[in-house]
Amino acid sequence: MDMIEKIINILKENPYTVPKVLFSSYKTMDITEKELVLLILLINNTNNIFNAKQISEDLGWNVRDVLEVIGSLSDKDLVNIEVDKSTHSEYITLDNLYSKLSFAIINDNQKSDNDTNLYSTFEKEFGRTLSPMEYEIINAWIENDFNEELIILALKEATYNGVSNLRYIDKIIHEWQKKGIKNKEDIEKARTTFRKKDIDTKLFEYDWLNNDE
Repeated sequence: MDMIEKIINILKENPYTVPKVLFSSYKTMDITEKELVLLILLINNTNNIFNAKQISEDLGWNVRDVLEVIGSLSDKDLVNIEVDKSTHSEYITLDNLYSKLSFAIINDNQKSDNDTNLYSTFEKEFGRTLSPMEYEIINAWIENDFNEELIILALKEATYNGVSNLRYIDKIIHEWQKKGIKNKEDIEKARTTFRKKDIDTKLFEYDWLNNDE
């Protein structure tokens, strides 16, 4: 076995462990890519000892950069540095990071459950299974932060009019968005305003002088 093969085997036997949720959540947690690199290193630092010089060598950074990134992570309440008074050694704790990642997992699971319920609601209203394209359309509404109440109201509006077409519902949702409609109360207000305008128009169009009634 030559030297390259030995190195390859060492690399395979000693991979870094990274929580998957960290990759999917680091942007929403306001973690920069440079901070992410350092967190990965810290997660795999089994003795938890904070040694800025060693970290700088491992990452190819200067010590000042290491301290700046650690300071930023500390300000974001993701890492803590504790001092052992007996040895004067500094230790990194990642408890806050793991707590935030745990909440991210819980929120993702809750969102997934809500999404599933939303898809089921559409299938129940349509009386059929949704197509892959229809799943994509609903998913796009969710990603664009349209609230579930508004989506379901648009669904009911469509089915009330005898339409089971997601493109039609999409037009309703975007029309409501342009008018600032966010919930059932807003819809009722818009309808009341429309009825009033409709009545006013008929009153003005009525020929009072030439009508014998």
